[in-house]
Amino acid sequence: MKRLDHTTSWGILAGLAALIGGFLWEGGHWGGLIEKSALLIVFGGTFAAVAVSHPAHRLKQIPEALRLAFRPQAQDPRALIDDLVDFATVARREGVLALENRVVEHPTPYLRNGLQMVVDGTDPELNRQILEVEIDAVERKLEQQAKIFESAGGFAPTMGIIGTVMGLIHVLGNLSDPGSLGPSIAVAFTATLYGVASANVIYLPVASKIRARTAETVQTMELMLEGILAIQAGENPNLIRKKLTSFMLLEDIPQGKKVVADAAEPEQAQVGRA
Repeated sequence: MKRLDHTTSWGILAGLAALIGGFLWEGGHWGGLIEKSALLIVFGGTFAAVAVSHPAHRLKQIPEALRLAFRPQAQDPRALIDDLVDFATVARREGVLALENRVVEHPTPYLRNGLQMVVDGTDPELNRQILEVEIDAVERKLEQQAKIFESAGGFAPTMGIIGTVMGLIHVLGNLSDPGSLGPSIAVAFTATLYGVASANVIYLPVASKIRARTAETVQTMELMLEGILAIQAGENPNLIRKKLTSFMLLEDIPQGKKVVADAAEPEQAQVGRA
């Protein structure tokens, strides 16, 4: 069963709980943290600044970026290695054309398209170039998604300062009641709290998580790339498994079944070379 990753949601909740808990522990009150005008200035201003900074087609990727940050990696590298080794075994025993019916049923588009090019007889170097271009495109796309949240993390504290300055202007313009000066200043600084907290608990951590997911995705795609090219080159399935496990961390190395090479294959290879 695929492992779930709740570190993003639990991390954000833990950060907010620590901030709010510390405030309440010192005798603060819930009402002191809720200021509607500050919320509007900070979050509305941050959203507007992000919208100005990025084109519309990139902003439409925000839901996809959030799914990437809050959900675990789509592909399990261990399962992909097992699939590639199985494909390599079939290709060495029956030829790459025998993969055609198996390939179309695989759920991973990148692997499916790569193996389909192998079945179609695409030149290995051209196959590599096409697959590498796709990796680069995915990496650029995910990096752009991370930059959206990174820019929000840069704008939010500034919007908080702007909200605080606006609040202080209002306070200093109404000094007729000195008794309300302290509470009014406290309300003004709520905007700074919103800006700094949202940047460092939400926006910047989400951007970092997207970049971490990007690294995982690229590594998995590179794993599939090497597996596809190894199958096209007719390499031994056991050697392919050893090669592909090098893409994984030590604790994630799969304990897959050992593939027994076709005993007749070496003789067939010698006949082919002759």
